[in-house]
Amino acid sequence: MSLKKRHFYGFGLPYVETEDLSGKLIVVEGTDGVGRSTQIDDLKKWLEVKGFGVVTTGWTRSPLMGKAIDEAKSGHTLNVNTFSLLYAADFADRLEHEIIPALRSGFIVLADRYIYTAFARSAVRGANRHWIRKVFGFALNPDAVFYMRIGVEDLIPRVINSQTLQKRYWEELSGEGMDYWESGMDMRLGGDFYDSFVEYQKRILKEFDKMTKEFGFQTIDASKNFEEINRDLKQGILGILEDE
Repeated sequence: MSLKKRHFYGFGLPYVETEDLSGKLIVVEGTDGVGRSTQIDDLKKWLEVKGFGVVTTGWTRSPLMGKAIDEAKSGHTLNVNTFSLLYAADFADRLEHEIIPALRSGFIVLADRYIYTAFARSAVRGANRHWIRKVFGFALNPDAVFYMRIGVEDLIPRVINSQTLQKRYWEELSGEGMDYWESGMDMRLGGDFYDSFVEYQKRILKEFDKMTKEFGFQTIDASKNFEEINRDLKQGILGILEDE
């Protein structure tokens, strides 16, 4: 992979040189339950068979901040600014200690979510869009962002893993089968987990759709089956790797 000057999204990290980052940073974005992680696991194996070194990274997986975020979220009392800043701290740690070293070594970095998840989650909770973008101004611009786009009507059966389950079953599982934050329960968008989840995901999807043009997402139709989505992702990634 050839060397090229990499650019930060905003003000960047002034102490980090980006001229020698020869790897590729490929992001897979999309809302909760759309199947990103499963696809990334398969893409990693596929790329390794092709002879590439691959590193994966994901949201709130920082050794420094991951546990702290889980503990803070368990209290169900985070406000939008704290929510955003904790995510920023997690991302900064992973960027400096995982993503940049891997790129410097020529690896492909597959990111399960990136700064766009923070933008969407913060915006639907009322944060200023300009402010949250400045908070993450230290992020590197990725080589590609594949947005796994899905409608709520297709997302819900996928999340509950069955198209025959009814609202009553969701109510019985509230607190077990659904995540408090991923259902937007902190915003009280509905009378139960199901109603809140549906409304929250509608708002999240709307934010991602707005960002598609702003950030040049490559949209993948995630309503298809696994094999078709996987094929589309691989074709897109090959186009990035061949563009040297």
